Amino acid sequence: MILKIQSGIFNFSGYAVERAIFLGQIAKLFRSHPMVGILGPRQCGKTTLARDYIAALPDRQIHYFDLEDPGHLNRLADPKLALEPLEGLIVIDEIQRTPELFPLLRVLIDRKSPSQRYLILGSASRELIRQSSETLAGRIAYLELPPFTAFEAEDLPRLWLRGGFPPAYLALSDDDSMIWRKAYVTTFLERDVPALGIDFATNTMRRFWMMLAHWHGNVFNASDLARSLDVSSPTIKRYLDILDGTFMIRTLQPWYANLRKRQVKSPKIYFRDAGILHALLNLPDLAALRAHPAVGASWEGFALEQVIRICRADAGECYFWATHTRAELDLLIVHGAGKTAFEFKYSSAPRVTRSMHSALADLDLDRITIVCPGNDAYPLAERVRVVGLGHLAREAGHAGGPAATSFRSDG
Repeated sequence: MILKIQSGIFNFSGYAVERAIFLGQIAKLFRSHPMVGILGPRQCGKTTLARDYIAALPDRQIHYFDLEDPGHLNRLADPKLALEPLEGLIVIDEIQRTPELFPLLRVLIDRKSPSQRYLILGSASRELIRQSSETLAGRIAYLELPPFTAFEAEDLPRLWLRGGFPPAYLALSDDDSMIWRKAYVTTFLERDVPALGIDFATNTMRRFWMMLAHWHGNVFNASDLARSLDVSSPTIKRYLDILDGTFMIRTLQPWYANLRKRQVKSPKIYFRDAGILHALLNLPDLAALRAHPAVGASWEGFALEQVIRICRADAGECYFWATHTRAELDLLIVHGAGKTAFEFKYSSAPRVTRSMHSALADLDLDRITIVCPGNDAYPLAERVRVVGLGHLAREAGHAGGPAATSFRSDG
């Protein structure tokens, strides 16, 4: 399968997805930092985006190193000798394979700036690429590149079913997409994670990942999963950290309010890409998905991930809230003193619930936005508004990309 890109547009089999917004973000980050890191899961489009950025710089000296290429690795056998004489833009792809480069990059940036700029691409979080956050503090700006999102892809049902990885979303058929996603899971477990230097039992991790598909959207319980897999709770937590750090799982932390109520203190877990979730649940098409008992949880996780992207919210700003009396809020984005609240309902006619009234009162919210399928937007009750995900995506697209300010209030 070949994906072609021109001017920030992925194109395959008649479908096109524009990603120019991310090209602009790279340029903006380079105005204030000598190094930009693009992080995201494997096959989400990092390399294609980097090459398109390079194509827009015809007058600059460009040096490209792909650390999965044995020849490029050989060129970096003595990295100081290879990198120090270079000028212009230096691109290092799959940086997580050689994190020992980071101390040298700090030295070269401090010595050679502004004659050198670095664009590094990695398939793991800053926490897994440990040296980068400490060694390059103040010198590097990070951009997390997700798979295709709702404000980029025009076909939201297709995006929900297949997920946003370019080869999966742009495949010729649902069957082709499913074949690719199942192969991705195998490659991820057998090659990608071990390449990070992480040692784990592949079969146990596969079983764990498949079990997580049935926990999607629920509060994480390490003890229950440990008993089911006959491993220790620390092992389960380690496996979850691996999937979180490689952008497969979103661990949504609980928000604690100063209330005289027992509040849930364990995180919720969501698959960040709905297509991977559906591959693990063996849901080949929309008919099977809509008939499955997990359709509501699938929609909740899909819409939650899209709203986080549209709002440009960092992981540290995103929470859920729940009490042991069953009051709950699906997503609370806390930005400074402001709180933005969302509920996600797979329904054409959502209703206000007692849980929403509790959240409005207990969390002192200005408004709750209920996100559902469709393109409508209307007030449902005082301080409660219904918005279709298609409406949100269209607004973000017209604004040239995700716009965090469209939801935020000074609650």
